[in-house]
Amino acid sequence: MSDHSDERATMIAAGDLQEFAPRGREHCRRHPSALTLQLRRLQPASELCSSDGAAGLVGSLREVTIHERQRESWQLRKGVSDVGEEVDYDEELYVASNMVIWSKGSKNQASTVYKAFTVDSPVLQALWCDFTIPQEKSEKSDVSDSDEIVEKCICILQNSCINVHSIEGKDYIAALPFQVANVWPTKYGLLFERSSSSHEVPPSPPREPLPTMFSMLHPLDEITPLVCKSGAGVFGSARVQYVADYTLRIVFLNAEPSIVMTYDTVQSLHTVWALRRVKPEEQNTVLKFSEQMGTPQHVATSSSLTAHLRSLSKGDSPVGSPFQNYSSIHSQSRSVSSPSMQSRSPSISNMAALSRSHSPALGVHSFSGVQRFNFSSNAQSPKRHSITHSPNSTSSDSFLIPETEPIVPELCIDHLWTETVTNMREKNSQASKVFITTDLCGQKFLCFLVESQLQLRCVKFQESNDKSQLIFGSVTNIQAKDAAPVQGIDTLLVLEGSGNLVLYSGVVRVGKVFIPGLPAPSLTMSNQMPRPSTPLDSVSTPSKPLNKHLGPLEEGVLLSPVPELRDSSKLHDSTYVEDCTFQQLGTFIHALRDPVHNRVTLELSNNTMVRITIPEIATSELVKRCLQGIKAILPKEIAVQMLVKWYNAYNAPGGPSYHSEWNLFVTCLMNMMGYNTERLSWTRNLDFEGSLSPVIAPKKARPSETGSDEDWEYLLSSDYHRNFESHPVAKALRLDPLKASAPKDDFSQSLSLDSSTLLFTHIPAIFFVLHLIYEELKLNSLMGEGIRSLVVLLVQLARDLKLEAYIDYYYRDYPALVKTSRQSCIIDQGFMHHPSFFSAEPPSIFQWLSSCLKGEGVQPYPYLPGICERSKLVVVSVALYILGDESAVSNEASHYLYKITSGQRKQQIEQDDNRCSFRHSTSVSSLAEKLVIWMTNVGFTLRDLESLPFGVALPIRDAIYYCREQPASDWPEAVCLLIGRQDLSKQACEGNLQKGKSSVGPVLSSDIPSGTESEEDEDGMNDMNEEVMSLIWSEDLRVQEVRRLLQSARPVRVNVVQMPEASDHEYIEEKENRLLQLCQRTMALPVGRGMFTLFSYHPVPTEQLPIPKLNLTGRAPPRNTTVDLNSGNIDVPPNMACWASFHNGVAAGLKIAPASQIDSAWIVYNKPKIAELANEYAGFLMALGLNGHLTKLATLNIHDYLTKGHEMTSIGLLLGVSAAKLGTMDMAITRLLSIHIPALLPPTSTELDVPHNVQVAAVIGIGLVYQGTAHRHTAEVLLAEIGRPPGPEMEYCTDRESYSLASGLALGMVCLGHGSNLIGMSDLNVPEQLYQYMVGGHRRFQAGMHREKHKSPSYQIKEGDTINVDVTCPGATLALAMIYLKTNNRSIADWLQAPDTMYLLDFVKPEFLLLRTLARCLILWDDILPNSKWVNSNVPQIIRENSISLHATELPSSEDLSLETLAQAHVYIIAGACLSLGFRFAGSENLAAFKCLYKYATDFLKCLSAPTASITGHYNLETCLSVLLLSLAMVMAGSGNLKVLQLCRFMHKKTGGEMNYGFHLAHHMALGLLFLGGGRYSLSTSNSSIAALLCALYPHFPVHSTDNRYHLQALRHLYVLAAEPRLLTPVDVDSNTPCYALIEVTYKGTQWYAEATEELMAPTLLPELHLLKQIRVKGPRYWELLIDLSKGTNHLKSILSKGGVLYVKLRAGQLSYKEDPMGWRSLLAQTVTHRNSEARAFKPEAISAFTSDPALFSFADYFCKPTVNMGQKQEILDLFSSILYECVTQENPEMLPTYIAIDQAVRRLERREMSETFELWQIKLVLEFFSSRSHQERMSRNPNRGLFMNSEFLPVMKCTIDNTLDRWLQAGGDVSLHSYLSGQPTEESQLSMLACFLIYHSVPTPGQLAAGGLEGSTNFSELLLKFKQLNMPVRALLRLAPLLLGNPQSMVL
Repeated sequence: MSDHSDERATMIAAGDLQEFAPRGREHCRRHPSALTLQLRRLQPASELCSSDGAAGLVGSLREVTIHERQRESWQLRKGVSDVGEEVDYDEELYVASNMVIWSKGSKNQASTVYKAFTVDSPVLQALWCDFTIPQEKSEKSDVSDSDEIVEKCICILQNSCINVHSIEGKDYIAALPFQVANVWPTKYGLLFERSSSSHEVPPSPPREPLPTMFSMLHPLDEITPLVCKSGAGVFGSARVQYVADYTLRIVFLNAEPSIVMTYDTVQSLHTVWALRRVKPEEQNTVLKFSEQMGTPQHVATSSSLTAHLRSLSKGDSPVGSPFQNYSSIHSQSRSVSSPSMQSRSPSISNMAALSRSHSPALGVHSFSGVQRFNFSSNAQSPKRHSITHSPNSTSSDSFLIPETEPIVPELCIDHLWTETVTNMREKNSQASKVFITTDLCGQKFLCFLVESQLQLRCVKFQESNDKSQLIFGSVTNIQAKDAAPVQGIDTLLVLEGSGNLVLYSGVVRVGKVFIPGLPAPSLTMSNQMPRPSTPLDSVSTPSKPLNKHLGPLEEGVLLSPVPELRDSSKLHDSTYVEDCTFQQLGTFIHALRDPVHNRVTLELSNNTMVRITIPEIATSELVKRCLQGIKAILPKEIAVQMLVKWYNAYNAPGGPSYHSEWNLFVTCLMNMMGYNTERLSWTRNLDFEGSLSPVIAPKKARPSETGSDEDWEYLLSSDYHRNFESHPVAKALRLDPLKASAPKDDFSQSLSLDSSTLLFTHIPAIFFVLHLIYEELKLNSLMGEGIRSLVVLLVQLARDLKLEAYIDYYYRDYPALVKTSRQSCIIDQGFMHHPSFFSAEPPSIFQWLSSCLKGEGVQPYPYLPGICERSKLVVVSVALYILGDESAVSNEASHYLYKITSGQRKQQIEQDDNRCSFRHSTSVSSLAEKLVIWMTNVGFTLRDLESLPFGVALPIRDAIYYCREQPASDWPEAVCLLIGRQDLSKQACEGNLQKGKSSVGPVLSSDIPSGTESEEDEDGMNDMNEEVMSLIWSEDLRVQEVRRLLQSARPVRVNVVQMPEASDHEYIEEKENRLLQLCQRTMALPVGRGMFTLFSYHPVPTEQLPIPKLNLTGRAPPRNTTVDLNSGNIDVPPNMACWASFHNGVAAGLKIAPASQIDSAWIVYNKPKIAELANEYAGFLMALGLNGHLTKLATLNIHDYLTKGHEMTSIGLLLGVSAAKLGTMDMAITRLLSIHIPALLPPTSTELDVPHNVQVAAVIGIGLVYQGTAHRHTAEVLLAEIGRPPGPEMEYCTDRESYSLASGLALGMVCLGHGSNLIGMSDLNVPEQLYQYMVGGHRRFQAGMHREKHKSPSYQIKEGDTINVDVTCPGATLALAMIYLKTNNRSIADWLQAPDTMYLLDFVKPEFLLLRTLARCLILWDDILPNSKWVNSNVPQIIRENSISLHATELPSSEDLSLETLAQAHVYIIAGACLSLGFRFAGSENLAAFKCLYKYATDFLKCLSAPTASITGHYNLETCLSVLLLSLAMVMAGSGNLKVLQLCRFMHKKTGGEMNYGFHLAHHMALGLLFLGGGRYSLSTSNSSIAALLCALYPHFPVHSTDNRYHLQALRHLYVLAAEPRLLTPVDVDSNTPCYALIEVTYKGTQWYAEATEELMAPTLLPELHLLKQIRVKGPRYWELLIDLSKGTNHLKSILSKGGVLYVKLRAGQLSYKEDPMGWRSLLAQTVTHRNSEARAFKPEAISAFTSDPALFSFADYFCKPTVNMGQKQEILDLFSSILYECVTQENPEMLPTYIAIDQAVRRLERREMSETFELWQIKLVLEFFSSRSHQERMSRNPNRGLFMNSEFLPVMKCTIDNTLDRWLQAGGDVSLHSYLSGQPTEESQLSMLACFLIYHSVPTPGQLAAGGLEGSTNFSELLLKFKQLNMPVRALLRLAPLLLGNPQSMVL
């Protein structure tokens, strides 16, 4: 077929032809600014009226002048989907004037505009580019594959700047410091070419030219020059330098592989470079090199370059072009360069440069450059210019040197290849089009089209073996006018000069392309294969891009034949003139553009464009596989030829339809092997459905229509007839089998092959590969059709190659298809090339598995990499799971697999193959887990598992079943999907979500019930998750009660009875006084509400956060009249509600969950317009700090808020910012706080007037920012500040206590838990100093910088030189407590012991005893015990003996003791001990602690009403009671305990008497803690949490709402820092709703208790995670799930922080706890599960109790329901019912198909209708698996698990098969078996049963038997010996023995 007469016939038909117009054009017209586009104006009126849009468009385009056309351009690429799956559509980027339109569309023109951009100046270029953002800037070592985020962007180049828009919606603008000629997208970022202006003269020798190429790796990075590293070639010596050669132009740039192609305009050569990141040593070389240049003048130049680029990219941009200065330095005379430069320079607006600094992704870093280059802005001043232009300008420039550093280059190009220089190389031979293409065998070519010479030059290149570089080969020239790659099918299209379209693969010509609907250029002219031809000299300017080729010159060239005639080699045998006239009449193709996948656009001569599709190589899966295999095994050249022939045959015009593709392939392949398919009966009659392609039958005409006997013969010998014979219908009709008579033509028996054909010598190799593909297809149960087609071909080849073993093998597989009487052809074996891998025994995957299962030795199994992937997978998984070889899945699988290659590409394939390395080696224990994890790493999914045959899949299913029972919680999502645990996979999937809007939102958000009254909506508590709360507290309405108690948005009820003697006016006053009392309570509520609603809401970024208003009015019954405090009847304290509204703001802000998406703009957007709400906003800011969002607030705004001087805002902001930066020592925040603390400012600084409360907040802020750091300077200052004296001017005299306390708390936080090992602070004597502050004494001399301030004492407060203990004691006590927290330091603790003599007791305020006791207990953390004995042990003996018990009725009398002191000391010490108990057991729900505290709380309550209360003092008792209530709430935090709730409610109702604002605050904080975060949060006992709680729960409560004397109220909210999410909510994975589940929590052992387990009903709060060892979801209702915390708590922490959602899955036969609380209903299931004799008792209706799977329901419906008159079917129904029952109760419904398949196969065997033995093999594998040693061992370890286990099913099936085959033997099967073994033909009716017997009993082939020498055996024992090496089971031998020993009696009856 290689001769030319044929070539005319072989044309390739291109598919669907469509007219093409860029989609953007139509959109541009509709664009609002379309008037600027010329397209509209050009349409004549007539066209505008025309109704047909398309015609109108084409018409208008004809009118468009050439000039207009140049202004639009577009490019296409293959669609990229966001997710990464394959998409088949084009994306187009269309540019016209200043618009860019990005559209996406599918093949059939259904397109959408995705984005449209309009910019200010005309767009020069638009392109797609992906920028990578390396995640860790620090890990420079391995940037290549460390986590990089890829930002997909679109870049729009304008004259002076480039806009970058990312898909995520970020926009950047980068100003350009020079005129850009071209932008190229690279793998790393953008590459710019500076436009070299014509007058830029090559500078005289001593001067270095400026770089011409620059790179920008990210829109926020600098633009840096490119470096090149060249060998000694173009540039002389090999060195690294900037790319400054302006004669180099980039013509092509590619990302994978990353290469650049340049063209040297002087030498007219193309060069290829590799583009990569710069290595550090190269950076140094370049930078040094530029420093060492000779003259100082030079240094100035290079540094001025950097100064300019920097200043430009940073924001202060010169007005003129930046390059003005350089050019003036370079040219000695000013006049040459400047004016022209001036005129061309773009003026870059400062805004453009600045706008970049406001870009969203900007960190602080991009401002860093500005300070360094403050000089460079001088470039703008005229004075500077005049100096620069003096001829000798070194002096003036040198001042630039000190502060500029050169810009560090980022990318480098390495020289790879340059064209060879030919003597005739023309000028201007720049490539106009360059692309990389791959040929059909995977070889890569770089092709570049030199239009001026009508040549396409192709260079072959490949990767070197170590993958480090590319090696280029020789150049092949192809004559071409235009060319385009067709990536989809690895070919390229070439447009020849004659107008023919020809398809090439690499440099091999495939054939002409025939385009239906376009006239062919001329069929008379046939072109030879390309030959190197003399280059043409035609003039074409290199700068002309592709889309401008329509210049008038070209039109002339195309229409007149003269220029074409210069090369006579083109005019073979045709009269060229005829062609040309023909062309002038018709349309012809004159350019190709926009190739995408397998589509390409043709530009026709009449200015229209059509898009064509080049057809695929093959569509059917089977043909694709075979082609792949053959391609892999043949040498490359032959492979390409083979593929080319096939492609031509397949894609001939009017080619075959899908079904006959295989037949065409067989014919084509056999022809290429040398068969004469015409003479071979079965190929001759293959059906081609449709015209016979000329390739197949070029010579022979079709026979006449009349028909002949041959037709009948053909029919009888056809597959169709044979299949019909074996069909059950034929049997039923008892049709006699017809026999085809022997073929008439004798010669047809011995057809010989033509040995000269292409593939003749490779027949054995091809045969072997096809056999391996056959084995591979057996592993896919969906490919049955393909296997049958393939086996026919294989049998023919095996017979002709005389491979008996293979023929026998195929016969055993398909007894019905393989007949004995087939034509065979003679193959001359002499020429045969038998490859090394060819084996005489057919490799069989089933046989291999079977040997493995039986434990026999196995040979490595041959496989083709990339084609037999399933075989490899099955082999490796069985090796791992059955043989237990863990190294099987590691890289070297060579023990079990034997790779087959064509020998050339060995190394490369080896490397490819080792990719799936095994990651989880650490956490995996058993083989099953290893197998499952390995399989998911290789990408094996459930769908693949379903298509594996059931026998092969069984070991894998067994492993999966095992893993499903005991999964690990940290497996990746894919593994969990594979083992069928949706609960786990969903968990893994949620875990991988980026912190999104809230990954839990959709799962656990429940709609607010519609029935709520409207006023309830504003109480700020309506965003709680009702669904979960109703599960936690299901039996009562306590949540509603809490809402009622904590709401502050509705008026309170003022119930005052008017006394008869009171006047109306007095009555009104009385009501208002009562309201004032109630308002004390209302104002205290928001703190508690903040706790209750903590982190429960995700705000909408477009709406303000709703803050419920604080309502201080009342309603008086019975008329519901409004009572208002502002009526002026009574005195109301000023600013009373000031702090209350602050707390209200905090409460509202704390609703926002930390995972919400919030930005700076939203925070500012919430700022209220009304001044009254400023306090709420201040609270809101503090709350945002506590939940971590305040870090997003821009520094500018923080400064803005602080300068307003609003006290509350400053407090909220300082505390918020510090809390957000907890423990970071952040310098910026430290500066911010120091301004507000006089002690941290230098002594000379001006005194700022900072409000006292702001100072307190700032001090606490310092403590938070430096928490736990033990920072010396901070500690020193804070230590001094505890005792800060009231300065001489009384600056610090008010509220000194709160400042001293704050300093103490802050000092405690800074040194938190450091105890005695405070490094480097021993000279400060911290503990001694604190002790002195605590007990008093002489003031020490103040060290440090502030001694000046404190020299003179205060003028009004006479403290003398002793310490005022009343001020300093609380701070010092708590500081000691925090520094020595949990250290169990006895000596410090003894300082804090309560005094035990009356004398000493009188010196201590009783309140301070509470703090001392608390501090002492916190230090002796491990001694705290939850019982009253321990609590009382803290009370000194003198008090215990003399004090009144808490509930005594009458007073004892005493002379020398002050009872009052003792009583007060007693209650405070007990309160302190109880508070420490609360801290110790915070959030633990410890029962003993709860009982103990509850007892004391009730005691105090009784005490309050006892007559002795007056001695102790009501105020003191109330304080202690509040402390106890808080302790109780801490222990029971988040649990909503009912008893504590009742206490809180009781306290809520008390409003008169001693109950002031502070007590209400404490009670409602207790209530809030009890329901912390709606039951989702609890308290932690970490050091940092205890510090925060100490600040928040400080046990001295404010007297009224503006009281901050002892403790700043804002600190009450720091409890947030101690709250942690600990609620575990099980969510049913099927219904996606929260549900109950039983979990078992195992505690680690500690010194107090041994390891213990506890069962909890989730949703529940977990204990603190560091106490736990593991958590299990317990059966029997849900699938078990183990979270092992010994490996680390991060997994569980991430679950809890995302809302605590733990997905669980109901087991079969179980109902959820909600539907069936006691588990009685599912007992129905239990009765049947234990296999009782009533197996039939299972009614299919009952299945709904077991499963929710609809497929199983339907199965039960259709296959298990008995109908009327069943008869025989009853037995099948019973079987199906019991199978279904077993699958469902054993939890493996996926085994149902296996059961049924086995049953069906056995029934078919019984009826003797098995035409293929495939299923028998599977049953055999199943049986072997269960008897395999590995399985037996697993069962012995775990007896009651596994597939098929409780079942009698398998033994029954095995027995049935044995019986059937034995019956067949006795009924005459032995005869056929004998004739088979002795090699005689058997009768056809017995063939299939014989094959079944051979397979099932593993009978060796006759060849093997003969080799074994079994003839002379006389008795059974000899046989046994001889059969030993044949691996034949004894039971099979028993059946064979009679035949072999010649003994007619069968030994098996």
